[in-house]
Amino acid sequence: MNEASDPSRVIHLNQRLDPASERVGELLGSVRSIAGKRLQQWVGNAFEHVDDALFDLAEKAENNAAQMHYFDGMREVRKRRPAVERSFLGAISRHIGELPHPQLSGNPASPFGTPELTLVADNELEESLAITSMISKNDARLARDLFTVNQRLSVICGGRKIEDSSNPVAPAILAQAFRQALHELSADMRVKLIIYKLFDRYVLSSLEELYQEINTELVRAGVLPQLRHEVLRGDAKGAGPAAADEATGEIPSDLLQTLHALFSARRGPAAGGMHAIPSGPLPSANELLGALSVLQSQIASAGPLPYAQPDDAAALSREVLQLKGQLLTQLGALRGERPSNVATIDEDTIDLVGMLFEFILEDRNLPATMQVMLARLQIPYLKAAILDRKLFAHRQHPARRLLDCLAEQAKSWSEESDRDRRLHDKVKSTVDQLLHDFDDDMGIFERLLVDLQQFQDLNKRRSELAEQRVAESTRGREKLEQARRRAAREILDRIGEHKLPPLVHGVLARAWANHLVLTLLRQGEGSPEFKSALRFVDDFIASTKPATTLESRQALRQMLPGIERALRQGLANVAFQEQDIERLLGQLHTYYRQQLGETPEATEAVVVGEDAAMLAIPDSIQPVIDQDTTPPDSVEEDLVEAPLDSPEWHQVQSLQPGTWLEFCLPDEPMTRAKLSWISPMSGRYLFVNRRGLKVADYSPQELTVLITDGHARMLAANALFDRAMTAIVDKLSQPGTTPPADTATE
Repeated sequence: MNEASDPSRVIHLNQRLDPASERVGELLGSVRSIAGKRLQQWVGNAFEHVDDALFDLAEKAENNAAQMHYFDGMREVRKRRPAVERSFLGAISRHIGELPHPQLSGNPASPFGTPELTLVADNELEESLAITSMISKNDARLARDLFTVNQRLSVICGGRKIEDSSNPVAPAILAQAFRQALHELSADMRVKLIIYKLFDRYVLSSLEELYQEINTELVRAGVLPQLRHEVLRGDAKGAGPAAADEATGEIPSDLLQTLHALFSARRGPAAGGMHAIPSGPLPSANELLGALSVLQSQIASAGPLPYAQPDDAAALSREVLQLKGQLLTQLGALRGERPSNVATIDEDTIDLVGMLFEFILEDRNLPATMQVMLARLQIPYLKAAILDRKLFAHRQHPARRLLDCLAEQAKSWSEESDRDRRLHDKVKSTVDQLLHDFDDDMGIFERLLVDLQQFQDLNKRRSELAEQRVAESTRGREKLEQARRRAAREILDRIGEHKLPPLVHGVLARAWANHLVLTLLRQGEGSPEFKSALRFVDDFIASTKPATTLESRQALRQMLPGIERALRQGLANVAFQEQDIERLLGQLHTYYRQQLGETPEATEAVVVGEDAAMLAIPDSIQPVIDQDTTPPDSVEEDLVEAPLDSPEWHQVQSLQPGTWLEFCLPDEPMTRAKLSWISPMSGRYLFVNRRGLKVADYSPQELTVLITDGHARMLAANALFDRAMTAIVDKLSQPGTTPPADTATE
């Protein structure tokens, strides 16, 4: 017999099982068995694709060294794969077994915590960013199914609250456990990042199947058998124990009652045409749908929607307000007499849909071109709301999700980022299909939603690749700039007040500064190589001091072999040709003979004494500092002044990657860009368009001034439908507000 059908075996939310009981052990054993089997299969699948991925990259590598990194990685993965899989699967199995006894291990996430993130090496930070990105993406996607797993595990673990951060099969714990397991590999970070992508693709992307299997098994065992149906109607973002209405995905019933009461209060006997004395029976739902279908066909018969123009918004706004009157007129044409009113519930629905599309035409979150296209969906959505009253009551209703998805895509649109009109045409195509094909089959919303999501996913994958390249390029430039500043500062600090000969200054400012930069980037500032390069600067400067005594000349002669040896090595490091090195050393020999009081040839003395000595340094070596350069840190960039206590400053400080902004700069077209990355080195904000291409980067001060001056503004992150419902309630709650469509019936 199914345990869930046996009342004595059903475990409800307010019940607690003894964590030490045999039944808890059995239930967790089932969870562990399901998770172990699935994860072993998926991780194995991910590793099966590593060779192909690394081989493809090796073939495209920019040089032999990069190619060898990938080939070395392939060999290392083949050798260490069994150990990685054992470590990963063992960690998850152990955490599941310890769930009822948190004191044995503490929070499962704790071993993976990185409180010293500011101190980690760049490659570890890159790894952390990759992990964080995987977790956040899958947390949002899996929230509904994971919520039910959390609830059921909480019950069988004696009431201990299980959340995403403590659930061993949640994306966060799985990703961090895999990160720990990859410590078994000594592969290059580029190789590890490829493995993480495959882990995301073949493991984390398959977790719905795991959660459904766990939920099915626990329901079969009688654990919260009714929870599944309630939560599946839920809002992925709202799923959680905060409120029962959010967990079930329904708009709180008091909100719907509030809307009904607000509409009723704003109408009255004198409110207008729809509330006159009835002249006949009220139109049925079928009559309303028939009249709407006629109006819809009139729009559809006009042919495909033209390329939307922002100027259309005013005309469409009038159409939105006049729909109620047009509907009554059409009902009259079908009936032979115009009805004076409709049922209250139908009028509420008509007004609610009307206000929804009024909101769309006023919503600055949407570009004007997109507002115009979406506003044409008023009739299909009014039909959908009459056919299925749950449209406004359930966040997961396909029609509601389709409109939210269209709005989310539209939010990122701008002419500049959609020159091929791919996104514009996709939105237009979706609108066209609803206008032409929607009669009474509500399944069309689900089909169009799936199609739009596939389009969205494809473009997201493309943009993420481009976005990653932009971030990596920006990170590389910042590292280079930071190293150049450091090298310049070290040299200038050591030069101080010394007046160096042009030849010596030229070597330090150009060739040696570049050698310092490369050493910093390759070996780091704590390396012996960097310290040795700095010692050369001290020695080279000291060698220019006048040698007027026997002791000073002897000291100089002892220094020269070391200077020449270090200089040869450093110049070779910055790609000096052998003949250039010999030419430069020849000029230095001439200079030092002068320093030692030896008489050089006349021709040699002329070359050394002129600024033309700088010509001994190849033009390919870009100067890091110039003769009159002051230390970079002493001359700040022209920072824009921004009040540090203004609301705009705090707004900028709270910005998170993924936030969209609209930029309207003087003499430039409007563009929309997403905050892609905040540099941990410079603090600058990198923005990309919907294709993942760089739009701009700003310092926090610059961005604050743009927002203050109205040249930039943040776009809302929450769904269109939620924003609209809040705005409608606020609007109806204001004194003197009447439902918008009433005035259109006269």
